[in-house]
Amino acid sequence: MDWEKVDWKALERLRTAFLDGTAGAQDYWRNENDLESYDQTFGQRILWKWNYVLNELKQRGWSPATAGEVIDWGCGSGIATRSYLDHFGPDPSATFLFWDRSSLAMQYAARKAREAFPDIKVWLERPPERMSGTLLISHALTELADAQLDELLGLAAHATVVIWVEPGTYDASRKLIAVRERLHSVFQVVAPCTHQAACGMLTPENERHWCHHFAPSPPEVFMDGHWARFAKIAGVDLRSLPLSFLVLDKRPAPQTGGIRVIGRPRVYKAHALLLGCDSSGVQDYRQTKREQPDQFRHLKKGKIPTYFTNPGKAPSIPTDKL
Repeated sequence: MDWEKVDWKALERLRTAFLDGTAGAQDYWRNENDLESYDQTFGQRILWKWNYVLNELKQRGWSPATAGEVIDWGCGSGIATRSYLDHFGPDPSATFLFWDRSSLAMQYAARKAREAFPDIKVWLERPPERMSGTLLISHALTELADAQLDELLGLAAHATVVIWVEPGTYDASRKLIAVRERLHSVFQVVAPCTHQAACGMLTPENERHWCHHFAPSPPEVFMDGHWARFAKIAGVDLRSLPLSFLVLDKRPAPQTGGIRVIGRPRVYKAHALLLGCDSSGVQDYRQTKREQPDQFRHLKKGKIPTYFTNPGKAPSIPTDKL
């Protein structure tokens, strides 16, 4: 990373737009240096979230669709596509379409992708109304009006695969849950869900919860003064990288089963409570130091499991839930 090229004032302006809700009103990219500064800072944190999601898909044995376009919708600096290419490699038959309200962003995203993968085919046009490929969406929900979201979901309904990553906030998560419920009748839900039932967050007793997870930050960011400066300007905790995500696929998809862990466990002296989701709904599960010492030790060290597929290793439901 070339920190000398970062425009810190531009980052402050972008952060203000993201936080005060004006980012969706108009194009906030003034020049290519805005995109470069964003790509090296905010964009890297989004990259780590995409890496988290795509690593899980690979671990589950999921593979990309081999037909149709790959559309990076609302591409910004093109982080989603670069992470996708890093994980799955370029398909010679695929065309990578970068779409954004900003032509400057589209051109920047395409250039950065070609620098890393010179042989990919790129298309800088509005997506077709009916597509058959893969739709990548990143950090878009907070900037979309209802009519714009309806238009995007109309596009998504024709895709074969949808991979959607959002901030791990309550509002973003709840909006993504609504997207899941609108689309899951025509897709298999691959992740984060371990089931195809209705989202358990939608019951009245779970209204206070939201579906979010935590991606790891690279260790080197904690030893870099530039990242410390960015954290202060952006008002972020480098140790915490919350995200919400949704992966949908019209093809038969591998199913994990088991219990998905949501958020951070609440760790006490002799036990921990984990919020878990499976086909029966969302509820607390108890992991005790006495019955599962190794797993409990990992929790105390902050190592959060993604999901439990082995019933023998899964925590038990607290007695007050039975």
